[in-house]
Amino acid sequence: MRAEATQRVALVFTLLDANGNGVLEAEDFALMGDRVVAQAGASTPEAQSRLRASFDRYWTTLVAELDANGDGVISLEEYTACVLTPELFEATIAEFAEALAALGDPDGDGLIERPLFADLMIAIGFRRPNIDHLFDAFEPDADDRIQVRTWVEGIKDYYDPNKAGIPGDHLVAAAVA
Repeated sequence: MRAEATQRVALVFTLLDANGNGVLEAEDFALMGDRVVAQAGASTPEAQSRLRASFDRYWTTLVAELDANGDGVISLEEYTACVLTPELFEATIAEFAEALAALGDPDGDGLIERPLFADLMIAIGFRRPNIDHLFDAFEPDADDRIQVRTWVEGIKDYYDPNKAGIPGDHLVAAAVA
């Protein structure tokens, strides 16, 4: 497992811990879903429901794979073990990636504009300078848009334990203001 992957996942763990108590629990995923959907006002109710369902599946997968003692919480160590095991988590990440990218494309043209991309990423908890570096790494077109597919693949790459030097690494790096 690459150090970069561990850093990426540790960052996501802190962001998903929406209530800040140091562990993940069902409440965190509901709070995160609400925060992200609140930024997607132009999206269809179906797309918003899909995003919430993807967060529910994310949580359900974690609990099913890791919560052997049934305490309803997941630690950073437990989270890292599951998320960085592609055979356990790949389908869940794919569902989440597709749902999040769909929120970024409310008009269905296959393109995501920087302002909405940034709003969604800020709602998740990423820092704006890092978000802009990530968007630039996705090589936007002349109208400052990226392909939906590019973002979906970028999210999947973010969780790949064997990837390094990917656009998602910009989210972990200390951003230049």
